[in-house]
Formats: sequence, C-alpha cells, structure tokens
Amino acid sequence: MPKKIYDSPAAALNGLLHDGMTIAVGGFGLCGIPEQLIIALRDSGTKNLTAISNNAGIDEWGLGLLLKTRQIRRMVSSYVGENAEFERQYMAGELELEFNPQGTLAERLRAGGAGIAGFFTKTGVGTIVAEGKEIREFDGEAYVFERGIRTDLSLVKAWRADPSGNLVFRKTARNFNPMVATAGRACVAEVEEIVPLGSLDPDQIHTPGIFVDRIVQTVSEKRIEQRTTNPG
Repeated sequence: MPKKIYDSPAAALNGLLHDGMTIAVGGFGLCGIPEQLIIALRDSGTKNLTAISNNAGIDEWGLGLLLKTRQIRRMVSSYVGENAEFERQYMAGELELEFNPQGTLAERLRAGGAGIAGFFTKTGVGTIVAEGKEIREFDGEAYVFERGIRTDLSLVKAWRADPSGNLVFRKTARNFNPMVATAGRACVAEVEEIVPLGSLDPDQIHTPGIFVDRIVQTVSEKRIEQRTTNPG
C-alpha cells in the first residue's frame, strides 16, 4: 500500500503544485475548510490559480489569504459576500469570477468525479447563468447544459482518516468536501485524527480512500465567520 500519511501540510503538497493550476477546495464559509493546507499553498507562492469553492472565506482566513497575496486569478463560486478584498479585486477588474448556483456547483463537482462530462438542469434557465450555454427541452420544459468539473488538485478537510485515506467528515463540516475530493486528479486531505486501519465502520466512510492520495494530521483553528452574541 502506498504511503499516504505526510508529516506537514507543506510536505503533503510537495510536487503537486504549479502556476496556473486549477484547485477545488472544500468548505462552506469557514466550516470544513482545509485551513492549514491553504496556508501551505499560500506559503508555496504558487500563482495564477483558478480556485473552485463555494465561497472565498473571509479577508484574513481561508481562501481570503490567497486573495490577499494575489495568488488567485479566477474564482468559480456560488457565494462571495463575506470577503471585502474579493469585492475590491472583482470590481477593479483584477479577479475573474464565474458564478454558479450552489446546487449546480455541487453537482458539477460530483459529476466530474463520477466521470460524467455534463448534465442538464432547470436551474438558471432564463438568467445570465444560462448565457452561451446549450438549452434543450425535456417534457416541455427548458434545461441548461452544465459541464462537470475536473481539477488538477483537490484540498479537503476531514474529521478522521485511516492510513488508506478513507475519510469521515463531521456533521455540517462535510458540506462540499466529498464532491471536491472526487473531482481532483489528485486529492490531499487535512484531518483532525488518523485512526488505525480497520477501525472505521465501512458503512460510515464518506469518501473512500481510492479518491485520496495524501493525508496530513493538523490541529484545527476553529474560527467563527460571524460572531453573534446576546447582550442579555
């Protein structure tokens, strides 16, 4: 069995990075993001990236760190409203953006990982989302064609892994991570705990190890995207 466990995020990314590559990143807001892998990616200096992720983090955390260093050239996202630097770069014409409805983005990633070149969906018909895309009628209703997404690299965050790379995500931190994991030609998983082989219940594994090339254990820094408190 090939060695999948690496000692550090930087080591786990070594040999996988190049300028101009496409990277899919798991997470929703700051929940379930591969935070230490993103930091290692920033420190690598890899640039002109196309980043595919539900959102772009916040200004000082998550993918916001890569926006700050201008390493991302293009974003493919469904929501970007929490990042002021993202807004500034986009409005200034410094950052390319492709918006996707959230469900469409998830399905594009899932389809790519399943070897499906594309699919038709009703979502986005009659809006700018459908501009320039094939429209076809099924059962009297219009559908727009969306391509599946394959990326050079996927970065995900999991709760537990075994040495084979089988992953278990924790509750809502699962979010986009399973689809992102399968969409990459290579996948690196940042995990909170590595358990012995055979200790994970096969029925509870969310992403099989066949999709995961490297894993690294890290200590999470669980930041809150929008802290709301009750003064009472």
